[in-house]
Amino acid sequence: MFKGIYKIGQQLRNPSIATWLPFLKESETWSLASLEAYQLKKLQELVVISYTNSVYYKNKFDVLGIKPTDIKTLTDLKKLPIINKKELLIHNKDIHTSIKFKTLFQANTSGTSGESLKFSREEFADSFNRAAIYRGYSWYNVNPWERNGYFWGFNFSKAEKLRTRFLDSLQNRFRIFNYRKESIDFFIKKLKNAKYLHGYSSMVYETAKIINSRNLEKPSNLKMVKGTSEKIHETYQEEIQKAFGQRMISEYGAAETGIIAFECPKGNMHINMEGVIVEEIDHEIVVTNLQMHAFPIIRYKLGDYIKLAPATKKCECGMEHAIIEEVTGRIGQSVYGKINRYPSLYFYYIFKNMSMKHHLNLNYEVVQKEKGKLLFYIEQNLSELQRMLLQKEAIKYFKEDMEFEFFKKKSSEIKGKKTTSFKSFVEL
Repeated sequence: MFKGIYKIGQQLRNPSIATWLPFLKESETWSLASLEAYQLKKLQELVVISYTNSVYYKNKFDVLGIKPTDIKTLTDLKKLPIINKKELLIHNKDIHTSIKFKTLFQANTSGTSGESLKFSREEFADSFNRAAIYRGYSWYNVNPWERNGYFWGFNFSKAEKLRTRFLDSLQNRFRIFNYRKESIDFFIKKLKNAKYLHGYSSMVYETAKIINSRNLEKPSNLKMVKGTSEKIHETYQEEIQKAFGQRMISEYGAAETGIIAFECPKGNMHINMEGVIVEEIDHEIVVTNLQMHAFPIIRYKLGDYIKLAPATKKCECGMEHAIIEEVTGRIGQSVYGKINRYPSLYFYYIFKNMSMKHHLNLNYEVVQKEKGKLLFYIEQNLSELQRMLLQKEAIKYFKEDMEFEFFKKKSSEIKGKKTTSFKSFVEL
């Protein structure tokens, strides 16, 4: 029944999935050279369309003296300007192209890192994005219409909650709304027949902890546990493995860029090369969406730190798509010492070093309320020696420019929104 409902919904909303998914299943076997040739073809097409139909891009290219014909190789992409979210917000109308598409969808970003961005996405591009997700599902023998648990937002009015539950029921989906005992029991009961789980990684982790602490029956039919929209900390995996019988895999993307990478069963995050070009510039990711023409995204600074794997790295799965080795974290607000300013990326390395050097895996949140002072909230119980080791590691990065205090971190409450590892309340 649910397969039939899904197929009807797909035909009504995203008919192009029927074209894109077979293409993506074929192209996942292509050589790296073939993938790059396809990327160049799509890039050249994108640049012509953007220059011809977008006021913003035409003006930008003209000021720099760039013509579409200048893009002869993938390396030539570097001739084009880098843009950021602020520009997408300010020049939103002019970035949109004048092309008349048969079907347009309104898309928007979550707004967790600032103002929410709203833009139009044509059906062909929207369907490509969904097909890219379903290709990733296929690696785990998962069909999108199968029974699934969803860890996502819940801050709705009573009427909106009823509407959400109705829509979930049509999609063979159930979700958790809070961590009350009756809600957990209800959720666990439904888990018995679920084939996959997906949603915010922190919510999956918190639910796994509750299942383990109460020694509840573990689901036996799950084929995939997928985390998205947040970084998956390695510290999450032990609890998730114990609760759900497998590690959480990663789907990496954003509303404005589409799906960037999907983790294969061998544990590597393969870039969706048919849909995006990914550059790593000073450890930051810069993304070009190759399929979206209503609102072109060319060389966009997404706001994440990443590390690309060497081009020579090969995956046991056989796919030659490039690999993102690490999504090291969100580029957040600056960290302020008594004198100097520091990147929030430091916290990633501090806690990575604690894991590698001292075999101490910690879940953390760092808060700054005043310059020159950091408050570390750690979920695990630290001995005095471990606290001293953590402080010593932090001093390596901040020297004598920062004071530190350490507190016990309470388990996160379910909030239906992204979590952040660093919060700053410093007013400049």
